[in-house]
Amino acid sequence: MNYRQFGKTDLFASEIGFGAWAIGGGAMIGDTAIGWGRSDDDTSIKAIHASLDAGINFFDTADIYGLGHSEELLGKTLEGQNNIIIATKGGNVSRDNVFTVDYSAEHLIRACENSLRRLKRETIDYYQLHTARLSHLEQGYCIDAMQFLQKQGKIRYWGLSLNTFDPEPEAKYLMENEKGSGFQLVMNLLNQKALPLLPMAAEKGYGIIARMPLQFGLLTGKFDEEVNFPENDHRKNRLTPEIIKACAHALAPVWQLCKKYNCNKTQLSLSYILSYSPVSVVIPGIRTAAQVNQNCAGLFKLDKGDMLLVEDFGMNEGEGLLQMIKKQG
Repeated sequence: MNYRQFGKTDLFASEIGFGAWAIGGGAMIGDTAIGWGRSDDDTSIKAIHASLDAGINFFDTADIYGLGHSEELLGKTLEGQNNIIIATKGGNVSRDNVFTVDYSAEHLIRACENSLRRLKRETIDYYQLHTARLSHLEQGYCIDAMQFLQKQGKIRYWGLSLNTFDPEPEAKYLMENEKGSGFQLVMNLLNQKALPLLPMAAEKGYGIIARMPLQFGLLTGKFDEEVNFPENDHRKNRLTPEIIKACAHALAPVWQLCKKYNCNKTQLSLSYILSYSPVSVVIPGIRTAAQVNQNCAGLFKLDKGDMLLVEDFGMNEGEGLLQMIKKQG
């Protein structure tokens, strides 16, 4: 496992991290699935231990994942492990079984304290505003809360998990005002909206967490049009047969690179992101020990020409696919 410095902080993260959304299980808020279907805690615990064995030291979760269950499971399994990095998030809320957001200082301070309790830790290494928008940042309450928590020693560093389809406004606001230490952003073969942010983040010393590297499994090649997700799996409405078919057809030229590099689709998808030096850590969702091995093995750096090929795809065919995906939410 290789390790990269997270921006200008003293955190050194494994290139592959543990995305802990899925181990939260098939949580629902009202009729809306916010999880990945049923999960088995014993299987999840084995996956966490396999990750440690593979050299993974970065675990990313959120208080909304499984409505706290993901944090609880990490806390139970990783208690006493001081050589790992825990990143979690606050701001997304279920109230009266309705999804909402709350970036008030009062809520974020309370949410952080609850996360610390579930994680069984005295300090969170990296605490994130969960997709706060520009208006929230400009009001300043959420920034005040993060700085307060940092002074109290309840968090070491903080940053922002950016919007999936329009990440620039919030990222530029924080960088221009020199607030926070990093960003979590969507980055994969299909969604390259965050690429323009990388040079500025590198120049200003912000760490980068790349989420959704496999687009909910779509970029592993394991799904076909016959796949049927359960009602408590958010992918049921996101990975429709139409999207799966369209992506398989459009990505065919990109997948030809697998022959050149003698790799599978997962390895190509992850290696593409890691080929950008400003990226600190990539966090595929991990549910099983087998997925740990699949996500950590056979990674490489793409040639410059192949990087340009993928970027050209993203600006053209990928943009049309992304608009289809965006309509599904």
